[in-house]
Amino acid sequence: MSSPPDADHHASSLQPPQGFEEDDGLRSEYIRALTIDQISRAAICGDVAPIAAPPTIPRTLMRYWHDPSAIPPDVVRCLKTWLPLLDEGVELRFFGDDAARDYIAERFDPRAVAAFDRCHHPAMRSDFFRMCFILIEGGLYVDADDVLLGNDWREIFEDHRLLVQPLAYDVKLHSMVPMNELRNVDLPTRDRIFYVNNNPIAAPPHHPVLQRALNRAIDALLRDGSDLEIQSTTGPGNLTASLAAHARALAISGEPTDFHILLDWYATAEPFWELDYRNDSRNWRNIRPR
Repeated sequence: MSSPPDADHHASSLQPPQGFEEDDGLRSEYIRALTIDQISRAAICGDVAPIAAPPTIPRTLMRYWHDPSAIPPDVVRCLKTWLPLLDEGVELRFFGDDAARDYIAERFDPRAVAAFDRCHHPAMRSDFFRMCFILIEGGLYVDADDVLLGNDWREIFEDHRLLVQPLAYDVKLHSMVPMNELRNVDLPTRDRIFYVNNNPIAAPPHHPVLQRALNRAIDALLRDGSDLEIQSTTGPGNLTASLAAHARALAISGEPTDFHILLDWYATAEPFWELDYRNDSRNWRNIRPR
């Protein structure tokens, strides 16, 4: 889950133009280049934790369900798989819509509250709030329907960077690229969209990518005429654009890398797909953009 000690540089000294992150193709190419760079460096130096920086990700796990009084039983079973973390000193935090709005109102300006109020679907409110919470307090966010599989979660709290999972979508096959294929540096990029997921998210407090992502989402939500499409407004598309812009800025300034791409997250946890709510409007994939 971690990078070699001399990994404080980026994929290429030749950076794309400012604003490239808003172009789907350029953004996809850049995320893939960052992933390949990380894989290549790990092959040379070994996938070891950086020695210099102390861990700064708080031992907090945050989850979200829009109505905590009506969590479906099959989702509750997913949530319970994470209870062993309590025995190892991890604090479990849980939020619904009302508590999330109160949290935002207490810690952010009225624009953030207004943006949250414009999130028209529970998944969108979860997207928005996880950025707010991890930005302020740090820690680890995972979706309520993720199931804990292994013990590699411990490495999350030994890190000091933003940690996100890569994904890729095959346009021709209309399906996700298997995770193990993302390690293949020769994987063809044609007809594939490379991006990062917003589940999981782990970070220390006040990470600049989350600040950038939150600002971008607020601007989009409050913009007149916005179609409020979930994926690009508050979801993985938003986080991916923010990470890409941030990575470019670090590379140009020569600053060290402060993020890491989790290529092995599915050994730790994975979504449980056979859930009743996925068949109705509670699943954001079943609704049309507004």
